Amino acid sequence: MRFRPLPDPQCSADVDCYKGGPVSQVAIIARVTVGQGKAEQYVAAFAPLLEQARKEPGTLLYAIHRSKDDPQVFWTTEIYADDAAFAAHSASEVHAAASPVFTKLIAGADVMIGQTLMAKGLGD
Repeated sequence: MRFRPLPDPQCSADVDCYKGGPVSQVAIIARVTVGQGKAEQYVAAFAPLLEQARKEPGTLLYAIHRSKDDPQVFWTTEIYADDAAFAAHSASEVHAAASPVFTKLIAGADVMIGQTLMAKGLGD
C-alpha cells in the first residue's frame, strides 16, 4: 500500500512551504514483516541493492533497519535526489533481480512515498 500526501493548494512539487524553495527529493520508508525464518535471507538480499545504491549518485540515503522488539520486522529508508534518480534505481538490473526474491520473503509491507521537508545529514 502506498500513502501519498493530500494535495495542499499552497504547496506543490516545486514549492516547499517550509523553506519557500524547490523540493525535489523523493523519500521512501517501507515497513516490512518477513515470513517466519526468513529474516536472515531478507537481510542478505539487501547486499546487492546497497552495493548498487552506492554507485548511484542520485541515491542520497539507502538504509535497512531491524526492530529491536520483533526480529521479523524491518524498515528501509531511501532518499533520492529527484524522480529521475528514483526511476534509475528502480530500473536497475539489480533491483529487477531482487524483486522476486523479496516477494517470496515478505509477509506484509506498508510503503510511504513523500518528500524530504527538513533533514540533517543530507548535504543541506
